[in-house]
Amino acid sequence: MNNTFNRNARLEAEVRTVLSELLQHEVNDPRLAGVTVSVVRLSADRSHARVYFSVIGDDERVRQAGDGFTAANPFMRRELGRIMRLRTVPSLEFFRDASYEYGDHMERVFKKLHDDGILPPDEHAEGGEGEQQ
Repeated sequence: MNNTFNRNARLEAEVRTVLSELLQHEVNDPRLAGVTVSVVRLSADRSHARVYFSVIGDDERVRQAGDGFTAANPFMRRELGRIMRLRTVPSLEFFRDASYEYGDHMERVFKKLHDDGILPPDEHAEGGEGEQQ
């Protein structure tokens, strides 16, 4: 079982790399300019890949990126199979990765709590000079 997990993790990383390269160098859709593939999750049988992407912009920009992925999906899947020489090329499904926005939101919440004195200052965050115990 551990070998299957390691193989899937390795394949997910490789699929992410290939898709990122395709986005940067091969896909000429302006709707996908500035879009980053952040995570790929393969199903257990490796027949389906959930591809998470991040894009800076409003909801309209996210919608445009989704439309761009819909249009580029057949090309990207074909190229993925050609480059990786997979026996079964996974179907690709694209989702917005909101983890960056969530992380930014949480940073702002913690900053406000610190600024309001609700949480003590984090001595390791600013200068990193605090002593470890």
